[in-house]
Amino acid sequence: MRDHLRLLGILNIVWSSISIAIGLVVLLVFGGMAGFFAATGFGAGDTGNSGGLVVAPFMAVIGVVIVLMICVVSLPALIAGVGLVKFKPWSRVLGIVISVLHLFSVPIGTALGVYGLWVLFQPEARQILESGTVLPVPMEGPGPPLASA
Repeated sequence: MRDHLRLLGILNIVWSSISIAIGLVVLLVFGGMAGFFAATGFGAGDTGNSGGLVVAPFMAVIGVVIVLMICVVSLPALIAGVGLVKFKPWSRVLGIVISVLHLFSVPIGTALGVYGLWVLFQPEARQILESGTVLPVPMEGPGPPLASA
């Protein structure tokens, strides 16, 4: 179960990092379009007015709003992923909330959400995360008897 918790944390980190990177690309695209409209006066037409200067701020604001929305959704998943990798007690509840939200992001987010809910509702996962430490790995097969103190 420790491996499942670690994998879930890593997947959350990767998924949120990809989302943030996409958000930054969107910001660059909208910022580039705003700069293009402002520099060229695109949309001015024959009237001589500078339509590009009117449109440019709106393009920049739209880009910033999109990035902020992506960050509001992605940063908690990133935080939950780091907490799961480090077996922090608070990461279970945050991970469950994030997994439920992932269900709406079809198809990859849905798979990640289902996997996250399955992992986080396991009794052993609860025990590992509530203790805040990694349980010792059980020995397989017969081993030497432990010396008593």
